[in-house]
Amino acid sequence: MIRLPETLCAWQTPAFKTVFEREVKTLELALLPLVHGMSQGSHIAAAEIGVMLIGATESQSSLEVRAGIFFSSVIAGCSCADDPTPVDENAEYCELLFDIDKSSAFAEVMLVED
Repeated sequence: MIRLPETLCAWQTPAFKTVFEREVKTLELALLPLVHGMSQGSHIAAAEIGVMLIGATESQSSLEVRAGIFFSSVIAGCSCADDPTPVDENAEYCELLFDIDKSSAFAEVMLVED
């Protein structure tokens, strides 16, 4: 489960953008649906992600935060000793929607497909 308590506390403050981006960067990559947003690779590279706040709105029960995520993928070879395929990282980008419950700070994360 994803919890974003610092983001929730920072809502409607000047620090919101910075807090949200920092908190998302600390999440385990496996918790984010990045694999569904890949366009070039076959596996997510274990590298730091970039987070860009696009927009945020508030409803009665939640915050909906849309963010651009910059990450890397790789095309996995056979991992044989004589495999000539270089392990090059590919630049990837996708947009995610974080639906953050205002009472618990638990967030549901969905890929935005436009």
